[in-house]
Amino acid sequence: MDVQQIDLLFDGYHITSNKALMHVDQVHEWLSKHSYWAVNIPYGIVEISFKHSFTVGILKDKEQVGYARLITDYAVFSYLADVYVKEEHRGKGLSKIMMQAIMELDWVKGCRRLMLATRDAHELYRKYGFTDLADPGKIMVVSNTTQYGT
Repeated sequence: MDVQQIDLLFDGYHITSNKALMHVDQVHEWLSKHSYWAVNIPYGIVEISFKHSFTVGILKDKEQVGYARLITDYAVFSYLADVYVKEEHRGKGLSKIMMQAIMELDWVKGCRRLMLATRDAHELYRKYGFTDLADPGKIMVVSNTTQYGT
């Protein structure tokens, strides 16, 4: 399957979906120590999720300064997860450029449903068409938070 990719330069940053340029160890470092949703996540879990997702990285001088991944079948459903930009690189429009690049992919536009969960970035995601669930009573979940503590 030939999946449309992301590769663009923005103000000295490289935003790419090329996994060969990304640094799973740096993604793990940030997620396990700085995210509110994956504190203490084991490296192996991050590595597996990286391999089996469509990933987008923001690189500055080969350092991983931002990241997002879509868990997807590339046709019907995508779930946006693990989105971050390191604190010292925030305020430069990087999350907006990354989200715009993701949302402009033809296969993303073709997905029937895109979902995400966020504690504090609702307004960012609303700019890209995300809304609150119309009928949250239809959505169900199994939460196994004993895996790594969150």
